[in-house]
Amino acid sequence: MAPRKREEVEKQLQRKGFRLTETDHHKLIYYTISGYKTRVWTKTSRGSSYKDISDVNLSHMAKQCFLSKQDFIALLECPLSREKYEEKLISEGYIKVS
Repeated sequence: MAPRKREEVEKQLQRKGFRLTETDHHKLIYYTISGYKTRVWTKTSRGSSYKDISDVNLSHMAKQCFLSKQDFIALLECPLSREKYEEKLISEGYIKVS
């Protein structure tokens, strides 16, 4: 699979409930639809030489988000909605509903 633009990946994740925090990396933390912070997170590098995210790094990001690479791509491309993603996280025990 071809590399993806870092900026686009970050935008898509933010549309799916991740919030961006700025540290030495761009850290994206998932918040539930109800607004609760979870332990689900991923990160991207900030450097100017990291404008694209390689296929290998997309696989790492998928694992951090508790998804297969195929499901992670579906999350980015929108076939996997935020609601379905959250249902998956709940059913697999990665997050709890309050």
